[in-house]
Amino acid sequence: MAEKIGNSSVFFNPFSKNNPVVVQVLGICSVLAVTAKLEPAIVMGISVIAVLAFSNVIISLIRNTIPTNIRIIVQLVVVAGLVIIVDQLLKAYTYDVSKQLSVFIGLIITNCILMGRLEAFAMANKPWPSFLDGIGNGIGYTLILVIVAFFRELLGSGTLLGYQVVPQSFYEAGYVNNGLMILPPMALIVVACIIWVQRACNKELQED
Repeated sequence: MAEKIGNSSVFFNPFSKNNPVVVQVLGICSVLAVTAKLEPAIVMGISVIAVLAFSNVIISLIRNTIPTNIRIIVQLVVVAGLVIIVDQLLKAYTYDVSKQLSVFIGLIITNCILMGRLEAFAMANKPWPSFLDGIGNGIGYTLILVIVAFFRELLGSGTLLGYQVVPQSFYEAGYVNNGLMILPPMALIVVACIIWVQRACNKELQED
């Protein structure tokens, strides 16, 4: 029973109480870069989930055979290999989104969340908990990407997933899209608002 509770916490804590973006403040660069539209944010999130989950499992499986002095190099090689696979799949099946994400898929290799989970969790735990940790942290990261992208695209472009959401009658009545929302600084402001709400709802995160 203790193991089940432990696995449950490993999986669900990154959703809120230990979210990698709004609590640990990791992976902020990609939040700024890929959240002007909802579609690339979702694709980026799914890519990170896949890379993080499988790299956690691989490192966990070979953790006892990795020499300590080259463990970071091994982790980078594993992540790089998975990122290349993801990048090629995106180019093959979602080329337009791949172009929008540009170099940021490649930069998953240096994402602080991945390296942090590999070093802090996968190197010390068995494959199944490591898989859950990877999925949980990936989903926690993706949730923030989707929330930020939702507000930025809706308020900045009047669309969601490329479909017009704000009625044409609003524009005819004088409504204007907020051009500031599609600029990178607004991603920081939206993230700051999420952090504020997060800390207001979780007393454990409030500083004395």
